[in-house]
Amino acid sequence: MVRLLAIGTALLSVLSHALSTPVTPRRPLVIWHGMGDSYGSRGMLEFMNLIKEMHPGLVIHSVYIKEDLEEDQKAGFFGDVNEQLEMVADQLANITQLAAGFDAIGFSQGGQFLRAYVEKYNTPPINNLITFGSQHMGISDLPKCSVWDVPCQLARRAARGGVYTEWAQRNLVQAQYYRDAAQLDAYLKYNKFLPEINNELPDALNHTYADNLASLNALVLVLFSADTTVVPKETAWFGSFAPEEDDIMGNDEKTIVPMRLQPLYTHDWIGLRTLDESGRVMLETCEGRHMEISDACWQPLVKKYVGGFLGEGYEQGADALLRVQS
Repeated sequence: MVRLLAIGTALLSVLSHALSTPVTPRRPLVIWHGMGDSYGSRGMLEFMNLIKEMHPGLVIHSVYIKEDLEEDQKAGFFGDVNEQLEMVADQLANITQLAAGFDAIGFSQGGQFLRAYVEKYNTPPINNLITFGSQHMGISDLPKCSVWDVPCQLARRAARGGVYTEWAQRNLVQAQYYRDAAQLDAYLKYNKFLPEINNELPDALNHTYADNLASLNALVLVLFSADTTVVPKETAWFGSFAPEEDDIMGNDEKTIVPMRLQPLYTHDWIGLRTLDESGRVMLETCEGRHMEISDACWQPLVKKYVGGFLGEGYEQGADALLRVQS
């Protein structure tokens, strides 16, 4: 009887300690969808539910430009990217659950937009950033559209009329990360988004961008092996076509300048070399076409780089509005 009482007392003590010890919450996750998608589409909701099954209790916020799903989809084609970034930075800063920092996943163009958030704002800060098939060094051809994707077709047609015009650079999202290797002077002069966040403008280098990107715990860059939507596909790894005068292969087969040979890397304009030399840049490959994300592709990455526990002092706010939560 004495032994049973002792065991019971010990169990009560352990239970009391467990109940009185605050549970450290997982680091929240922010996701920015890609072109042609919306923050609350069926595919996005399904993906977020799969992540929550992997990491129970995880708070997930899906970035939105417009609350209406159809309008949010259109905003992925039409709008000023810098204005959208400012809007998103304000959105994230006003979500209490994110105050101590968060991990982030960017799908396609959402990846370079999240990187731009890190460089330009990063309050609250991103810890691990995973980008899937993103266009970090821009695109040299406009994204292909399905026959029935009317917003995409309209944006593509308008951009082809003059990708570096003032109107295109203020209103067409894809034009704002169009980097034509045959028109680099025009790109640097007229593009309103990508040259800035890549610190390619010698008279406007922003050292804060490098400091902020170098503060990431991990930058995971995912390339799709059979990607024909994004040209070149190596832009997911900060690769780009060589300028025409440097292209020794001629027009039939263009030369790719890989990440570690890019001027922005060798001169460390954005902190990418600092990240890489400290082992915090991961170059990953997913088999398949653009945004064909198999379980074998995403699960190991999300398991490793998402869902970690926050340290002491984190307060789980209850008043924030998360647009997408199951």
